[in-house]
Amino acid sequence: MTNPLASATVEIEMPFHDIDVMGIAWHGHYAKYLEIARCAMLDTIGYNVPQMRASGYAWPVIEMNIRYAAPLHFQQKIQVQAVLVEVENRMKINYRIFDLETGKRLTKAHTIQVAVSMESGEMQFASPRALLDKLSA
Repeated sequence: MTNPLASATVEIEMPFHDIDVMGIAWHGHYAKYLEIARCAMLDTIGYNVPQMRASGYAWPVIEMNIRYAAPLHFQQKIQVQAVLVEVENRMKINYRIFDLETGKRLTKAHTIQVAVSMESGEMQFASPRALLDKLSA
C-alpha cells in the first residue's frame, strides 16, 4: 500500500469474553477490532464520528470483507492496522491483523463506507468536501 491517505495501528490483547467454545476469537468480534483501528485512523485526520456528524454526514459501512488466515487466541496480543486507500466516491479502508510477538499476518480485511446526508438521508455519489478538506490539511 503505497502512499496511504491516512493510517493507524492499534494493539489489542484478546479478552476472554471474545473467545468461543473452540478457544478462539468468535468471527463476529473481528468487526469490533477493525472498528477500533478505523476510529484511530480517522482520529489522525480529525474526521471521526463526531466530526462526521458535525459536517452533516453519516458514513455507514456498506461492505465488509474478511479473510481469516489464522485464529486469535485468549490473551494473544495483536496489532490491527487500518489504511485509508480510497476516497473519491466512497471510503475504502484496508486492514491487516498481525501477531504482535511474531509479526505473522493473521487476518486481512477491507470495509467500504459511503457518505449519507443526515438531513435528506440520501447517499452521496462523491465524497463530501468535509472529508477531502481533512485529507488535504
